[in-house]
Formats: sequence, C-alpha cells, structure tokens
Amino acid sequence: MVSGAAPAVSRRARRPALPRRLAALLADRSSAIGLAIVLLVVIAALGATWLAPYPGQGAGDPNIIAKLKPPSVAHPFGTDELGRDLLSRVMFGGQVSLAMALLVVLMGVLIGVPMGAAAGYLGGWVDEVLMRITDVFLAFPPLLLAIVVATAMGPGFTSATVALGITWWPWYARLARSQAASLRSRPFVEAARVIGVGDARILGRHIVPNLAGPILVQATLDISAVVLVGAGLSFLGLGVQPPTADWGTMVNAGRTYFLGFPWYATFPGLTIVITSIGFVLLGDGLRRVLDLRPTESSW
Repeated sequence: MVSGAAPAVSRRARRPALPRRLAALLADRSSAIGLAIVLLVVIAALGATWLAPYPGQGAGDPNIIAKLKPPSVAHPFGTDELGRDLLSRVMFGGQVSLAMALLVVLMGVLIGVPMGAAAGYLGGWVDEVLMRITDVFLAFPPLLLAIVVATAMGPGFTSATVALGITWWPWYARLARSQAASLRSRPFVEAARVIGVGDARILGRHIVPNLAGPILVQATLDISAVVLVGAGLSFLGLGVQPPTADWGTMVNAGRTYFLGFPWYATFPGLTIVITSIGFVLLGDGLRRVLDLRPTESSW
C-alpha cells in the first residue's frame, strides 16, 4: 500500500509575505528609484558628521576666504556668502528636514488614527462630534494655519513642527474613519463582538492593526509634502534659524545671489525636489505592492 503524498507546496507559496512584497517593490522601476533616492538622502543626512567634506562648515563655521565659490572638486555644490561648503550644509540640512517630516507625520498618526478609528467604529454621536472637530481644522487652508501657529509660537524647529502637526492630523482622522467604518461590519469583528469582546479591545486588536497598510502608504507620501511645506516655512523665516543648516533657509538666503551665483539656491532647491519625488515614488510603489488600489500609477 502506497501512502498518499502530501500536496506539493511551491517555493513561491512558501516564501514569507514580507520578502515577496519587498521583491515586488524592487521589481518596479519607479519604486526602486524612489527607494534608492530615499536611502541616499537618509544615509547622507544621518552620516553627515562623517561623510560631509567640511563638517564644521556644515554646522555653521564660516570661511570668508572661500565665499561664493562656484562648484568645483573642492566644493561640488559651491560655497555660500560666508564661504561655507554647500554640499556639507545640504547634508546637515537633511537632518533637520527629515526629522521635521517624521515628527509631523508621527504627530498626525498618533492624533488622527485613534480619533478616526473610534469615530468610524463606534459611529453615532461619537462619530459626529469627532468629525465635526476634524472639519473645523480642515476648514482652514493648511499652510495658512501653519503660518499662523508658527508666527504665534515664534520661529524655530519646535514651533514649525508643532504648527505642521496641528494641520496634518485631520487627514489621518478622515482616512482612519473611512477604513474603520468599512471594517466594523466584517465577520471577524462581528465574531469578536458576539463573544463579548469590548469595544476598546476590538479597536486595539482588530481595527487599528488593519489600518497599518493605508496609513503606511499615506505617511510615506506625506513625508514628501511635509518636506516641501517645512522648507516653505523656513523660507519665510518661520522655521529653523541660522546658522543651523536647513534647505528652505538656504534657498531663501541664495535667492538674493541667484543672478550672479545661481548654484547657491539651485542645489538646496534641487535637493528638496528630488527628496520629495523619492518619497512620492516610494509611497506609490507601496500602494501598488499592498494592493490598496488598482495597479495604475498616480504618476
């Protein structure tokens, strides 16, 4: 008697979901480009102390003898009006811009997701109250509200971060609310409710974890937007103050020298644009890999 053989499982089926999705992300050209840009910017920013050609100048030390030098082997991005190496300052400025973007997105997630999940799952008067509060914040143009808050708090990294965080959480509340409203009628949620599991436990164990995919994609895309808006606040003088390196501040300082010394504003501005594009491409790739919408790219 020949014993029945167990059905063969393909190598592809045995592969864990995370490596499969990572492989799919890297297989997409635009996603791979976005990931490469993000990794390059993050490595340059985090390793600025060791990788920057002139770490002291990146931190603000002047060198008047070399002021406003054009791009060269010694200074690939040129120098500013105080003789500081622009490449070094762009690398150190990445620390500020990326830290601000991550903190703003984190604030948005921590405030907006619990509020939106509770509104979508509980419904009724809880939904009405929480969504009306959200609508109040959405009624103001985000950049205008951020400028008002930053002006009231005074210029600086903290005030700019708080100002942007206040304007960003309503979008996460809306997203979490729509997702939670669709999840509350799913069989696994109904089963948990039938056996007596409390609402707080259902929200924490079943609703919020299932929001991870859409929130991750939105957060990746929002980092791109926060980098742009944060640079805008710094350009207006409401963000990080000199001599701390910041991309928006560098563009603002370089605009007065643009006709004679265009590299001063051009390289920090290109860094802002390229970084934003990198996060958009990465977020769009994550959306396709996680099957959160049809495969057609938003680009």
